[in-house]
Amino acid sequence: MSTAGFKASICGGPLTRREMLRVGGLGLLGLSLPQLLALKSRAASAPVVTGGFGRAKSCILLYLSGGPPQHETFDPKSEAPIEIRGDFKSIPTKIPGVHFSELLPKSARIADKLAILRSMTTDNNSHSASGYSMLTGYEHPSKIEVPASPEDWPCIASVVGALKPSERSPFTSVILPEIVHNDNAPPSPGQSGGFMGHTWNPFLLHCDPSLPRLEIDGLKLPESVSFERLSDRANLLRHLDRQFLGAMRSEPVAALDRMHDRAFDVMQSATARAAFEIERERSSLRDRYGRQKFGQSVLLARRLVEAGVRLVQVNWPREPGDQMTGFPVWDTHKNNSPRLRDVLCPQFDAAFAALIVDLQERGLLDETLVIAMGEFGRSPRINADGGRDHWGSCFSLAVAGAGIAGGQVIGSSDRDGAFPASRVLRPPDLAATIFHLLGINPAGDFLDLLGRPRPLVNGGVVIRELAGA
Repeated sequence: MSTAGFKASICGGPLTRREMLRVGGLGLLGLSLPQLLALKSRAASAPVVTGGFGRAKSCILLYLSGGPPQHETFDPKSEAPIEIRGDFKSIPTKIPGVHFSELLPKSARIADKLAILRSMTTDNNSHSASGYSMLTGYEHPSKIEVPASPEDWPCIASVVGALKPSERSPFTSVILPEIVHNDNAPPSPGQSGGFMGHTWNPFLLHCDPSLPRLEIDGLKLPESVSFERLSDRANLLRHLDRQFLGAMRSEPVAALDRMHDRAFDVMQSATARAAFEIERERSSLRDRYGRQKFGQSVLLARRLVEAGVRLVQVNWPREPGDQMTGFPVWDTHKNNSPRLRDVLCPQFDAAFAALIVDLQERGLLDETLVIAMGEFGRSPRINADGGRDHWGSCFSLAVAGAGIAGGQVIGSSDRDGAFPASRVLRPPDLAATIFHLLGINPAGDFLDLLGRPRPLVNGGVVIRELAGA
C-alpha cells in the first residue's frame, strides 16, 4: 500500500509521516496498524487524573548511578549522632525551615524551584534490581545483582519513545553519555526496550561532551560527502533494502534500519546537527555547568530537549579505573566524606543548579520535567571504612519544572533517615507521574509482541503534589 492513498487517523488526527514510520517499525515486531490504533484508543479513553496532564513537552532525567546518600544531599539529619549525620553540616534553603547538606549550596539557592521527595523506597539493596525499579516503574523479582535480560520490562525512556514520538527531532528518547553497568559486569537492566525488542530501545549517544570537539559514532558526515550525496546514498540504501532484504526481515535488522534512518535524519537536519554543537555555547555557561563529563552531558541534554528530543537520560559516568577504588560512581562504601566533598557533590550541585536556572532563563522550565535521582540511597549508619552502604528502604530525589509547584517537600524520613515516616512513595508512583506529565495516560496499556495488552504502570498513582491535582 502506498502512503499517498493512506487515510487512517489516530485519536482523531491524521497519521503523520513519523507515525507511518513507526507503524512500519512496529509491524516488524508483529504489531499491525489496527493493533496500534486499538492501543491509542484505549490510552485515550482511560481515565485521566486532573491536573498537569501533558504539561511537560520534554523530560531530563539525571541518573546518579551508584546511589547518592540522602544525608549528605537533600535530607540531612543535623540532630542525629555523628555516625549517622556524618561530617557535614546542614544549610538553610530558599524553602523556609528546610535544610540541605552544606555540600549543595547552589541547589539550596534554587530550592524554591524544587520539589524534594524524601520518602522514596524500593525495599531493594541491589544496584541493578533497585535501579530497574526506578527506571521502569516495575519491581524486579531479584534482590541480588542481575544483568539486563531480553525479558525485562521496557524502561520509561523506551515507553516514552514509542508512545510519544517527537514531532521536531529524529530522536525521541536518548541515553547519554554511556550505559550503566556495575563494575565489569554487563549492562544493568532497565535501560532498554526489554521484551518489546531493540526497536523500542532509547538511542544511546556514547560520547564525552567535555572534549574540545564533540563527536558521536555514526553521526559524523565524512568530509568528502556532501548533504546531497548523503541523501542520494540514503535513498539508494533504502531501495536496496526493500529489494533484497525484505525476505530477511527480523527484529535486529529492523533495529539496524531504524538506527540508519535516525543517523541520516540527523545529518540531513540542520536543527538536529546544531544540537550537538556544544562548543557554540558561551564559555561562561559551560563553566557554570562544570567542565567535567557529567556537567557537559547535562548541558548537552538541555540542547537536545531544546531541539525537540522528548526524554534525555543523563547517566553519571564512570571514571577510568574506578572499579578498583572502592567507591565507583556514587557507590561510596569507603571514604564517603572526602569523595562527596571533593568529587561528587560539587559536580552534581553545579550542573543541577545550572540546568534549572538555564531552563528558566530560556523559558523552557515550565515545559521541561527535570528529575535527579539514583537507584537507591545510602545506609543511615557510617560503616567501619568511613562509607555508607546500599540502602533501598528510604531515599530522596529532586524534581523541578513542568509547572510543578516549587518550594515543597513531599514525604519525610524518620530521625535517622532510614525509613519513610510519612507519605511512602514507590517507583510505580514516579513512573505514573512522569507519564502523566508527558501526556501519556498511566492508566493505559500497550500491546506486546503477541498482541497482549500490558499496563503501562503496575499499581502506581500519580503524585498529586507534583501534578497539581
